[in-house]
Formats: sequence, structure tokens, C-alpha cells
Amino acid sequence: MATVREIYQYLDGLAPFSLQMEFDNAGFLVGRGERAVSKILVSLDITEEVAEEAAELGAELIVSHHPVIFRPAKSVTDGDPDGRVLLALAEHRIAAICAHTNLDAVAGGVNDALAQKLGLTDIEQLHQDGEDASGRPYGIGRVGFAPGHFYLPEFAAFVRERLGADGLRLEDAGRPVHRVAVGGGACGDMLEDVIRMGCDTFVTADVKYNVFLDARAMGINLIDAGHFSTENVVCPVLADWLGRRFPSVEIFLSKQHKEVFYSL
Repeated sequence: MATVREIYQYLDGLAPFSLQMEFDNAGFLVGRGERAVSKILVSLDITEEVAEEAAELGAELIVSHHPVIFRPAKSVTDGDPDGRVLLALAEHRIAAICAHTNLDAVAGGVNDALAQKLGLTDIEQLHQDGEDASGRPYGIGRVGFAPGHFYLPEFAAFVRERLGADGLRLEDAGRPVHRVAVGGGACGDMLEDVIRMGCDTFVTADVKYNVFLDARAMGINLIDAGHFSTENVVCPVLADWLGRRFPSVEIFLSKQHKEVFYSL
């Protein structure tokens, strides 16, 4: 039977935690390293509902994308949401491993999963941040060619269906959708990279007002498909990685964690 530490080491080999951005807090964040693991729950976030779901499944470990501890904790009590999540994990003896910006950047991670979900072809990096210790390039965002002939309204409908997004925000530059950049999560600050790579369309999330103005001025089709929708695509990837390496461990995708808002 695998241990929490062995699972962490395996994930560290695929998406080295040393590659996380300076602001991040990815890694083995809760639990005991030698705890034996028979069941893993995979989720984009670790919320109170996800912690309870793991407890009901009898999972000893949650593997998530977003860190369960992000801001410095001055206390761990039931008086605030973060404290309640950490208390639930501790009380149920559930460990947490969180792969965040390291998983955004590596080959096969969030951005490759998003590009593949949208059917892009000839996928390459949008921005290269460097190389890991094994000489593998890594960086945020991906670029590829659209899987067909679209203008933005048709492509937006395709994106919404493929990602299961509740709603989209759009800037339509009137250009055919051909070369597409994707950035899972909040990547609105990458418009210059999008232009440099010769893209006409950018799919990302959490886009600020001024970025829509910039996209209009630059003649770029822009789709804000939501943070959850553009990143949750990596959860099946994580589940597949873990299932292949640890076949004796049961892997579950969270059924409780869904988009946190709805559109009227």
C-alpha cells in the first residue's frame, strides 16, 4: 500500500514543486507522511464539503490543485472557513497534497489539459519560464490551432459545451478563430504573449475590465470561461496519473465540488 509521502514524491517527479511561483504554497500541506493510503479523492479545491466527502469515502488523502493553506494561518478554529477545513482534515486524519502553479506550468498539466479539451492541434507553449532539473521546458499557457472553422460566437458555444461552463464573457474582434491561446485560471496579463505567438483568440479566466479594453484595441478575440471551468479539466488528469502509478489505490473525483457561482 502506498504512503502519503510516496504519492507526494511521485507527483513531485511529474510536476516538481520547486517550480511553483514565489507567491504559491503548493506541496504536502496536511497530514502524516507515513500514513498508508487506500483511497484518494481528487478535487480542484479542498472545501468543507470536499473534506466531508473524503471522510464519507474513507479516503486518507485529498489531492487538489488549489492549496488548502494559502494565506498564513494565525489560528485554526471553527470560527472561520479555512480553520473549519483544516480541523475537518485533522479530525478525520485526512492528508492534503496540493499541486498548484507547478501543475499549471509542466507538460501534461492544467494548460495542456485545457488545450486538449478544446481540441487544439499542434500545441506549444505560450510562454516558457525555464527548464526543470531534467532539462524539460515549462511555462504557463498553451497555443494551438482550432479544431475547425469558427467565428467567435460559434467557438464560444463550443468552449462552453466542452468545459461545461455556466457562462462566458466575450470580446469579439470580428476575426475568424484560427490560432488559439489558452491560459487556465487568471492569465489575463498574458495578452502580449498571445500577440507575440500570432494568436487571434485567447481563452482564459478572471479577466479584468481593462484587459477586455486592451483586447479590443489589439484586435484579439477574448473569452473568459471562468476559473473553475478552465482548471477543473486537470482533475481527471491527476486521477489518471495516480491510478496508473498506484493501481491498488482507489481514486475518486469529487462530486461535491462544482462551479461556485451561476449566471442568470
